Amino acid sequence: MSPTTLSAGSEHGHVTFLGAGPGDPGLLTLRAVEALANADVLVAEHEVLDVVRTHAREGVAVVHTDPDPSSDPVPGTPQLTVVDGTSATTGAPAARDAAHLVMEAARGGRRVVRAVSGDPGLDTDTASEMLACAAAGVPFEVVPGIATAVGVPAYAGVPLRDGENTDVRFVDARTATDRCWTEVGASDGTVVVSTTLDSVAAAAGELVSAGRKPDTPMTVTIAGTTTRQRTWTATLGTIAQTLKQAKVLPSPEGHRPVIAVVGECGGAARRERLSWFESKPLFGWKVLVPRTKEQAASLSDQLRSYGAVPHEVPTIAVEPPRTPQQMERAVKGLVTGRYEWIAFTSVNAVKAVREKFEEYGLDARAFAGIKVAAVGEQTAKALIAFGVKPDLVPSGEQSAAGLLEDWPPYDPVFDPIDRVFLPRADIATETLVAGLIELGWEVDDVTAYRTVRASPPPAETREAIKGGGFDAVLFTSSSTVRNLVGIAGKPHNVTVIACIGPATAKTAEEHGLRVDVMAPEPSVHKLAEALADFGARRRAAALEAGEPVTRPSERRAGARRRRSTTT
Repeated sequence: MSPTTLSAGSEHGHVTFLGAGPGDPGLLTLRAVEALANADVLVAEHEVLDVVRTHAREGVAVVHTDPDPSSDPVPGTPQLTVVDGTSATTGAPAARDAAHLVMEAARGGRRVVRAVSGDPGLDTDTASEMLACAAAGVPFEVVPGIATAVGVPAYAGVPLRDGENTDVRFVDARTATDRCWTEVGASDGTVVVSTTLDSVAAAAGELVSAGRKPDTPMTVTIAGTTTRQRTWTATLGTIAQTLKQAKVLPSPEGHRPVIAVVGECGGAARRERLSWFESKPLFGWKVLVPRTKEQAASLSDQLRSYGAVPHEVPTIAVEPPRTPQQMERAVKGLVTGRYEWIAFTSVNAVKAVREKFEEYGLDARAFAGIKVAAVGEQTAKALIAFGVKPDLVPSGEQSAAGLLEDWPPYDPVFDPIDRVFLPRADIATETLVAGLIELGWEVDDVTAYRTVRASPPPAETREAIKGGGFDAVLFTSSSTVRNLVGIAGKPHNVTVIACIGPATAKTAEEHGLRVDVMAPEPSVHKLAEALADFGARRRAAALEAGEPVTRPSERRAGARRRRSTTT
């Protein structure tokens, strides 16, 4: 029996010590995701809570350690803070409290996941908690994670071994003794140092004092495996000056952990060829997506694959129609055989029909005998999730026009019914209706939902939009342009403006925005590709000119920008 499938009523419960990896949520193992999905209690370090919480089931009790030392009765000792559904004692060291909470929850017959950054086998506090479980007879397991000291160099483009350097040593500068420094300093292999930003120079000095040459290559990476990652390449003798010139020291963030790699594997020339992560076309770009999280899920995933940090801001809200009778008659007509086809033009249309079905106690079986059409891949996916496989999806352009290209004309010989049910928004265009009528079909054009302007986003987001805090914004329709400007203000002139098509671009220009990128076809995914191509060309131009690669938001306010539009 798998430990995570033990009954919650088990006398001793069960504990899973889980490694959450170095920061990238995509580095969680399949086994870790399985354990999280079955947890009753999740005890997580603050820095990994967002990584693991996504995979926990609804209703799980979540507790994390508070990173704010100001609340500690003992300076520098983190505390446990309740996030949801459980309680913890404050005023005692977090390691002791975490162990106590884990044990108490397990004794109550609950499945506990104890999540730590990196790998639990390299965490001394976790080892103590494992020993406590063993002493108390509480069953536990360990789900390894990618160690930070291994994962971060991989994302920085720094291999730890090659044909010439096979010796790799790991040092935690915060606990290293003089003997430890002497041993690693005497070796010629790669040394991976876990330290903090303001202690890098001291660690380099320890290695030089122990025998390493000052010209030994050294890379330093902060926020490794995340889109905030930044890497500096220098030598043991020059790293202090390099960080000073980069204006990262002195800094209030000097306490932030870093991974430093010392040795020939971290040479500048080699890293320039192997830096795959930081060279992504939109690396670190903060991209505003004017959609809800549900609508933007696949688009945001695509942007993340390019290295971007998507920020979803809904510009429209969906409300029921003012007069629901028309929708009610149409749904009843589906059941009584009034229609040959039903055409969905959006995910919201699918949602509206599904909600009406549930209101009447119907399910996907009510579509039996009716042909179903969907405009676009996302609408088709929403139908499949409902249990309905579309009969018709555009083979070319993912739009109403593309759907009409493939829609068959009405034929009284093959089509017993000549009527199409078209549930859609109150502001939808007439393109599909006119095209279907031209093909010989009768259309019941029904308002399934209304679109209204969304509430303004938080003040912080509004300031970022107007002040140049976003590197790019994706406009997916003319209404998103009008609504975003209406609820949040006009994007700053350093922000790259990307539009899904000519009509949207025209609306953007009417609002005083310069359009930098336009999708080659009306598809949100083609729009994201076009923005990535723009970012890649921008990066290549900076490198060719010998200039640093910067994000648009890093430009000074009012700086002149090159105009570049893709078509």
